[in-house]
Amino acid sequence: MINIQVPATSANCGAGFDALGLALQYYNHVEMEESDRIEIFAEHSDIPTDEHNLIYTSAKDLFDICGKPLHGLKIIQHDQIPMTRGLGSSSACIVAGLVGANTLLGNPLNTDDLVDTAAQIEGHPDNTAPALLGGIVTAVFDGRRVHWVKQEVFTKLRFVAMIPDFELKTEKARACLPSEVSHKDAVYNLSRAALFSASLLTGKFQNLRTATHDKLHQPYRMALIPHAREVFDIAYAHGAYAAYISGAGPTVMAIVDEENTYFCGKMRFSLDNAGLKGWAVHDLKIDNAGCVLL
Repeated sequence: MINIQVPATSANCGAGFDALGLALQYYNHVEMEESDRIEIFAEHSDIPTDEHNLIYTSAKDLFDICGKPLHGLKIIQHDQIPMTRGLGSSSACIVAGLVGANTLLGNPLNTDDLVDTAAQIEGHPDNTAPALLGGIVTAVFDGRRVHWVKQEVFTKLRFVAMIPDFELKTEKARACLPSEVSHKDAVYNLSRAALFSASLLTGKFQNLRTATHDKLHQPYRMALIPHAREVFDIAYAHGAYAAYISGAGPTVMAIVDEENTYFCGKMRFSLDNAGLKGWAVHDLKIDNAGCVLL
């Protein structure tokens, strides 16, 4: 039986809608082996344990691509990444299924093949690519191939996730977005997305607040996340470099200097005082390894 570790991911990073994503040290673990039937054991009762399980369907897709029959799999899921919270839980399942199946078949697909296949399943690469590759990934999906660049991030920054106790399904978060945007708004986002990666990698962290400003998705999704604006304001009041909606939300991610020692404690205290006890605070760092076999 193989043991797969897949990191959580935080996509968009403000202005990089469907193009930027980074991996975090917050993991799902999946055990997998071939079987003559489908056996799926999951810690959460709302995860399918039949042929509709996302890890299984992703693995089967890879078997089909390789022209190999799949009679069944035994899958054991140990999930830390909360579902429908904007931290790449579905991408982690897709990546686990693909990497697991590829390993069982003797690695017939290379890294580019896996990145492409994961994006085809998910529909966009901003979560799947960093879940596979680690670091911060800039990616363009042309409908068939993903053109990507991974950059390892060796900073002392922390990424503090404020995770509420309610879900926001990606379908609903995408449905609220406009079908067209102005040229001015497109330029606004393009410049800030470029600024984000460059600033993160060169240490110009004072740029990150401006770099995470966005006009394509955050203004619309904010209305679907009760108290999100308040959480942003609290994070900035306690010295965060930047705050943004992680993926489709509802998690709010703050980027914080490691010397801001008591940021998490201050956030917890302020959230409680604001009546937001349902928001959990998780102190995370970037994962540069991506999906690995243990």
